Amino acid sequence: MADREDKNPENLEGTFYVDSQCIDCDLCRETAPNNFTREEDEGYSYVYKQPENEEEREQCVEAMEGCPVEAIGDDGEE
Repeated sequence: MADREDKNPENLEGTFYVDSQCIDCDLCRETAPNNFTREEDEGYSYVYKQPENEEEREQCVEAMEGCPVEAIGDDGEE
C-alpha cells in the first residue's frame, strides 16, 4: 500500500498520489495518461492532474489496482 508520508514531491495535491516505491513500469501512464506522467531525470511516475470526471477517476483507480508495487495511493474523496 502506498504511503502518503512518502509521496513523490511532484504529485499535484489531491486524492491520488504516487510514492517513492514506483519502479517506473509505465502502467499508470498507459492506463490513465491524463493524470500520470513521468519524472524524466529520476525515472518515476507522479500525478500531474487529479481526475476531473468519473472516467478519469475510474482510470486512476484501475492504475492503482494494477500497480505491481502498490505505489499509487488514494486518500478518498475530497
